[in-house]
Amino acid sequence: MANKLHKALLTFFFALASTSALAQDESLMTYDLATQAMAAAEAYARDQGWNVTILITDQNNNPAMLHRIDGAGGRTFDFATAKALVVNETGIASGVYGQRVQAGEMEEVEGGVTFAGGVPIFVNGERIGAIAVSGVTAAQDEEVAIAGAEAIGSASN
Repeated sequence: MANKLHKALLTFFFALASTSALAQDESLMTYDLATQAMAAAEAYARDQGWNVTILITDQNNNPAMLHRIDGAGGRTFDFATAKALVVNETGIASGVYGQRVQAGEMEEVEGGVTFAGGVPIFVNGERIGAIAVSGVTAAQDEEVAIAGAEAIGSASN
């Protein structure tokens, strides 16, 4: 009897988990939007002579596109990923998040970073993802990210 109950509970929880996975927000970041944002961000970085890694994600933090310009440091991918995580978990730029954490206004996001370079991407007032950059100073990373976000929408709501 206990074995049947155990199997029934497992079946229920697997069904619930698969339903939850299907209920997740569909990606709002399209390939075409990511391509436009990436082109703008990369062009800005190249114009400045900055060798960076640029990561674009959807609102669920799924990668949509990644470019690592020749000469970008080996850890830049890790930092860009951590910045995107912060943006997608909080809905705000990673630099603003860092200021709020420092002020004690927010809890830290596990695996996140507290410096600038990641920004949300809003299109028609809806957050569709994030663009995160790493490779130069945090302020310069953010400049590149904003250039990408503004090519398809904005970095703020």
